[in-house]
Amino acid sequence: MANDFKNTSLVTKWAVKEFLNALVMGQKIDRQLDDSRVFSGAKVGATAFIRRPVLFEATASSTYSAQDIEEGTVTATINNRQHVGFDITDEDLSLKIEDANERYIKPAMEELAQVVESAIAAKYTEIPNFVGTPGTTPSTFLDIGNAGAELSKLGVPMAERCAFWDAESTLSLSNGLKGVFVQGTAKTAIEEASFGRYSGFDNFESNSLKTHTVGIATGTPVVNGASQNVTYLTSKDSDTQTIVTSGWTNDTSDILLAGDVLTFAGVNSVNRRTREDTGDLQTFTVISDADSGASTGPATLTIAPAMITSGPYQTVTAAPANGATITVKTGDGGSSHKQNLAFHKNALTIAFVPLDVAEEGSGVKQSRENYKGISICATKFFSGASMTQSYRFDILFDVIVQNRSFACRVTK
Repeated sequence: MANDFKNTSLVTKWAVKEFLNALVMGQKIDRQLDDSRVFSGAKVGATAFIRRPVLFEATASSTYSAQDIEEGTVTATINNRQHVGFDITDEDLSLKIEDANERYIKPAMEELAQVVESAIAAKYTEIPNFVGTPGTTPSTFLDIGNAGAELSKLGVPMAERCAFWDAESTLSLSNGLKGVFVQGTAKTAIEEASFGRYSGFDNFESNSLKTHTVGIATGTPVVNGASQNVTYLTSKDSDTQTIVTSGWTNDTSDILLAGDVLTFAGVNSVNRRTREDTGDLQTFTVISDADSGASTGPATLTIAPAMITSGPYQTVTAAPANGATITVKTGDGGSSHKQNLAFHKNALTIAFVPLDVAEEGSGVKQSRENYKGISICATKFFSGASMTQSYRFDILFDVIVQNRSFACRVTK
């Protein structure tokens, strides 16, 4: 029969449909890498090359002035391969596709979609923009609006913004907004998760959001050395830099952890388009765990965004002065806080690599389906050793933070 579980190609088509239906955050980030992308390989370790946007600075003169094109490239190594596998019976193989979908395909795709959702949420550590009060659950229109104001001050487009909240924040916000809340008809995971559009965001509940644990974060930290800014040319591919600090508690492992957020006295953010001072301190995320040394509590931190003080890619008003005070924004040392996410679609990109499909033989049948940036490979095979039929569904993907300034964390 053409519509039974034996038809591997048909099974794969249903798998992609169910996978997309199960995505929530994955529906709201960029899944289409631009035309400049290059994939190298179709297996674990494949690389994708993504060009950052090019910016220019207008010249107030009738005389022609050429500017250098400084084009950054995000190089992503696609190494997150996941699969779901299960054994099936001869009776299962005769199932109609609708029955097989409900019993096996849909649960398998829900699990793979959850893996992708968790990978997206884990990228919070690379997002520097930060609002809210650690230990306080967002509950009002203003809590959503603060994230929107943060993005708008940085020049992020108003369209295609969305926000994802943990269950307690969703409950609190829904209660606070119940006077204007309208429940729609739920059909897919993302429709079920939606609780309305407020302050320019489509708002959704997500159970995949991560909890951040703050590093030790003790001492009286300051910047150790002036003029620690960088140029776009030297930071364009990573959008990070190192900065030398001191004053932390001596000889302390994990004085800061990846995802901790800092401000430096005297270092304000600028609108990325107008390059005007926003009036707010720029928040920086710590990219990798850091320890402090002996004597003066020194620590060299890798942070994002890079401090660029002039030109079309300017991010801050000035470099921090020697001795500038450092403030940890993510909470008290050792405390843990859920990280809600608000972002424009182009803040993050998900890249799926189409896996190679082997030639059929030895009882193996494979099918690969590519649809709307998603690629899933289904394999059906027979084991002579155990006399069983098996199915497996494979994906190979990675999530890339493409535009840090297009996203904001809302702490709880």
